[in-house]
Amino acid sequence: MEKIFSGIQPSGTLTLGNYLGAIQQFVELQNDYQCFFCIVDEHAITVPQERLKLRQNIRSLAALYLASGIDPEKATLFIQSEVPAHTQLGWMLQSISYVGELERMTQYKDKSEGKDAVSSALLTYPSLMAADILLYNTNVVPVGDDQKQHLELTRNLAQRFNNRFNEIFTIPEIRIPKVGARIMSLQDPTKKMSKSDTNEKGYISMLDEPKKIEKKIKSAVTDSEGIVKFDKENKSGVSNLLTIYSSCTGESIEALEAKYEGKGYGDFKQGVADAVISVLKPVQDRYAALIDSKKLDEILDQGAEKASFTANKTVAKAKKAMGLGRVKK
Repeated sequence: MEKIFSGIQPSGTLTLGNYLGAIQQFVELQNDYQCFFCIVDEHAITVPQERLKLRQNIRSLAALYLASGIDPEKATLFIQSEVPAHTQLGWMLQSISYVGELERMTQYKDKSEGKDAVSSALLTYPSLMAADILLYNTNVVPVGDDQKQHLELTRNLAQRFNNRFNEIFTIPEIRIPKVGARIMSLQDPTKKMSKSDTNEKGYISMLDEPKKIEKKIKSAVTDSEGIVKFDKENKSGVSNLLTIYSSCTGESIEALEAKYEGKGYGDFKQGVADAVISVLKPVQDRYAALIDSKKLDEILDQGAEKASFTANKTVAKAKKAMGLGRVKK
């Protein structure tokens, strides 16, 4: 069975966009692949974090993954910092990474621009990201366009290591996920919905209460036409709400357009809100049962153990290939 690796930072509560655009696909993928889902908390500290909030976010993210349908019997869910092999291999790969190629990473340039003090980890974290992936003999990495450059570097580092030392690493394939729901901001439909949005009205958190969801959708940007029609260029706000509605209910865009023909945006937005609440409420109920439970800790302990078993074998081979340590007789 082919292996998939995916890592997500615990930098805040996941949004409806994360759920519809990525997590739902992960739930499907776990049936056909051996999946490693990693909460990459060591990536999160490339920028300052408040320690108690970070711990809370890590636990919350794990509970959300499970509440959304990730099955620990099918997939391995674990926390990056609980598997030391990640930082071990990350350092080893740093030694064959070139400063020039790290400086060319778009995300480094974007996040460091105009700042006097930039963490060195912000520059080198693509080497750690490469380690995350290569530790598990990953065949496929599902990523968005914004991470494609990092995946190309991962492939280059794997090939460089294999050519210089020994054929240790599987060269992962980059897979842009099938066109799922690309959910945009409720306040600026030209931008992707993001948990880092400074305008809280722009995104729906997976843990928003029903009344809050309803309020955010009712204040979503539309237009003055009053016609429910999908037209991404001229009616981006309405089109975004139609995408959300369709993704939550499985109804086609065309059927929804027909359903609200001759009706105003008030009825339409109420329908969107009801659809979102019906999808998120069961997830929220499962999350509430998990978040403070021993079961969550047991699952994460087992995940770290399973991940370590594979990761430690890979690190041992890589160390031997590089000449590190002693050869035990």
